[in-house]
Formats: sequence, structure tokens, C-alpha cells
Amino acid sequence: MKRALISVYDKEGIVEFAKGLVELGWEIISTGGTARTLKNEGLNVIEIEEVTNFPEILDGRVKTLNPYIHGGLLYKRDEIEHVETIEKHNIGSIDIVVNNLYPFEETIKNVESTHEDIIENIDIGGPSMIRAAAKNYKFVTVIVDPSDYGKVLDELSTKNKVSIETKEYLACKVFNYTAYYDALIASYFNKLTKNKFPEKLTLTFKHSQDLRYGENPHQEASFYEEVLKVPGSISSGKQLHGKQLSFNNINDANGALDILKEFDEPTVVAVKHTNPCGIGSGQTLLEAYVKAYECDKESIFGGIIAANREINADVAHKINEIFIEVALAPSFTEEAISILTQKKNIRLIEIDSITKNDYNAMDLKKVLGGLLIQDRNESLLAGDFKIVTKKKPNEKEMEDLLFAWKSAKNIKSNGIIIAKNKATMGIGLGEVNRYWAAENAIKRSKDKIVNSVAASDGFFPFSDSVEVLAKAGVTAIIQPGGSIKDNEVIEEADKNGIAMIFTGIRHFKH
Repeated sequence: MKRALISVYDKEGIVEFAKGLVELGWEIISTGGTARTLKNEGLNVIEIEEVTNFPEILDGRVKTLNPYIHGGLLYKRDEIEHVETIEKHNIGSIDIVVNNLYPFEETIKNVESTHEDIIENIDIGGPSMIRAAAKNYKFVTVIVDPSDYGKVLDELSTKNKVSIETKEYLACKVFNYTAYYDALIASYFNKLTKNKFPEKLTLTFKHSQDLRYGENPHQEASFYEEVLKVPGSISSGKQLHGKQLSFNNINDANGALDILKEFDEPTVVAVKHTNPCGIGSGQTLLEAYVKAYECDKESIFGGIIAANREINADVAHKINEIFIEVALAPSFTEEAISILTQKKNIRLIEIDSITKNDYNAMDLKKVLGGLLIQDRNESLLAGDFKIVTKKKPNEKEMEDLLFAWKSAKNIKSNGIIIAKNKATMGIGLGEVNRYWAAENAIKRSKDKIVNSVAASDGFFPFSDSVEVLAKAGVTAIIQPGGSIKDNEVIEEADKNGIAMIFTGIRHFKH
């Protein structure tokens, strides 16, 4: 008679599955709470102690760790020596294992969990058992997901066996499951011991959704999210309207959120291809939106809008004047939703804690053959900035310089921001030459550049960028400093009567 070992924490669907096996002539071996559940439903169950000839001990820490279990799982049914060994030691075959593990993930998510609670929810016997079964999948069927019960029962009912293709699929699921489980544990201990860069690193993410497509329509894509929900992120957002998000939608939304988190007052960020095409701050969100829109009325078309205040009807009417792919905000008024949903292709995403910016997180970048990891760039200034020119910025210039500096921190290098009245006038970014970035920012500012300020994410290697910015109408510049040509750069600023600040910190973004 075929035997199945059933020991599950999540008991969803397990009674029906076990009944199905019994009807097909299978014996059921079970442990602890699972055995009680099945017995209460009138099923005959062989207790684990009857198989191991040894009681569960140490509060259940040891129950399936036994040769009578692992021998029955691991022996090769088509090797004579294995079969003889099993018969010699009177070990019975175990042909199906159904197991899911202690809820470590749920425990670490619970803010009330103590360290002792977390340790006790590290499963030992379960991973050993399902890994053994998965290793021997040619002969043993192993199930860790209740959604697979029906598939296995169907095959057993119609073919009296589980196909090798299904067994391989189930084994694959096991190894992904145990890798995920162990990675969660490793991550917990890395945080506990403040081990920022462990010698061996395994990261784990949970599948959230399949995407419409990747960066291009011919690329398939999926979105995976971190195990613990990250407040103020796209993964924590609630979609209120619109079709499924694409790879670019999520990537651009993330870029918009990164920028938005720099600002405290009402601010709107317009993004295209992860880069801002307009940033505006104002007394009201409507004022902020108009400023962001006015920066580049063409590029904003088909872009993403992120706001750090509730979107109301006035802002919604403005948004509806053009085509926007995604609008992100902490909330939308009912009237705003009614207005915006008149366009079926816009996606509305509500994100709580949208301004949260104090994350204990790392920045990851995948490269061919490896992974780059660094601290998240949370600093804005290195400390006190230094005014290095004869002219000092006035109060209004100082306000705009800090606005421009926050904006420059979040554009692709080399980057130059030209700003006025807490609004971007022109953005030059992603250039291999800083002078070209300055030229593009000037060109895009058009006649709005007069009496504006500029921010540079890195130092000026030569004075030519300062010269061209000053001649265009810029009155103050903020930059890191640190070039061997700093003296020449300062001289050029003094020559043109503009103020310059050194921050002592750069903000490259690649």
C-alpha cells in the first residue's frame, strides 16, 4: 500500500486532499496538530511515533528527523542495494510528502514577535523532509502548496500515478520555497548582527504580478516585491483605476517617488523614462503641478505624475488636459477620481506614507555576472555648505538653490538643473560631458532662464560651464566643489558677479 506523510502548518484544503488519497487506497502518516485535524474528520491516521518508534521530543523540535522517515523518502526504488537496505531495516516506503513550514515570514512581519518567537518559528524537520523528497522526486511526490492538491489527485485518479513532469514541477517549487525560507532567516540574522555586506549573500523577493511587458513589448516581465512591505513604495500602493502596469510604469513610478521624497512642501514631479521632465513646489498642489507642467509641456505627455498631497478636482482637471500614464498620490478626492477615470488608460495609484524617506535599505544594481550593492543615497548635504564667491546668494536665491540641489540629486549624471521660484526651468542630464548638460539645460529653459539658479550634481572640471550659465542669466550656482580647477571656477563666477556654493558632497546617479 502506498503511504503519504502529511504534516502541515497551513491546513487549507488538507482534509479534502487526505480524504481523496484514502479513497484511492493510500495510508496516511501524520504528526501533531495535523494528525488531530485529520482524525477529527474521521480519517484513520498512522501517528509518526508508530513509524519512527520514537516519541516527538523537545516540544516538537524533533519528530520527523529519523531514518525511518528519511530512509523511506530517499531510497531509489530501482536500485537493488537500496531496496535490500530498506527491507533489512524494516523501513517502509513514503511516496508522497505534504508539508509546509513554520510561519517564519508571518512571525517576522508581526511587530509583537519577540526574538524567541522568531527563533522558534525556524523550521528544521520540514525543510529536511521536503528537500529529501524533492531530491528523490523520480520516486516521491512532494507538495508544499495547497493549490497543487487538485492536480496531484487528478493524476492519481486518472493514471494511478503522478507524471514525472508534475514531479519535476513540484520539486522545483520545493527548492525555490526552501531557498526563499532560508534567505529570510539569513536576512533576519544579517540585520540582527548589523552585517551589511555578508560574505555570502542571498536575496529573496516574492512574486507580486506579471507585467504587460518589459522595457519593450517583445520582453516578458514580472514584478517581485520585498517580503516586508516598504511604506511609501510602489509595492505598497493601491491601484484605484486603470489597466495592468508595465515594467516601465513601475520603473518610472519608482523614479518619481525617489525625487518626490526630497520635498516637504506641496510638490509635483513629472517623470519620463525615470528622469524628471518637470519638478515644482508651491503653496498648493495646483501651483506645484502648473510649475512642473510649465517646465516641459511636450515631454510630460505620456509621462508619470507623482504628488505628495491629495489630488483634488482642480488638479485632476489640469491632469486631464493631457495624456498621463500614471498618477501617484497619497490620496485622491472622490471628485478627482470621478474626473480622472473619465480617461480609461490612466492608472491611479494611492500610496500611503508617500513622503517617507528614512529607509534602512540598500541600493542594488544588477550587472552581467554580478551585483553592485551600496548604501541608499539619503544624504543631501555633507554638513554646512560654503559660500566661495564674493557675492552671497540672497534669501530667494538660497531657497531656489536648495530646491535645485534636491532636484539635481535625483537626475542621471552628468546633470544640471536650472530653477526659479521653486520650479525647474531646464534640465540637462545623462551627458558624458558636463558642459553639454549645461548647454541642454540652458536650451530647454529658453527665455525663462533670466534670474534663475543652477545646480550641478558633480563639480565643474573647467570654468566653461560657469561662463555659459552666467551669460545665459543664471545668478547663483550650487555644486559639490573638489575640482583641481576650483580656483578658476570661482574666479569665473566672481568675474560674472554670480554667487556660488560648495556643498562638499556630490550626487552622481548612474
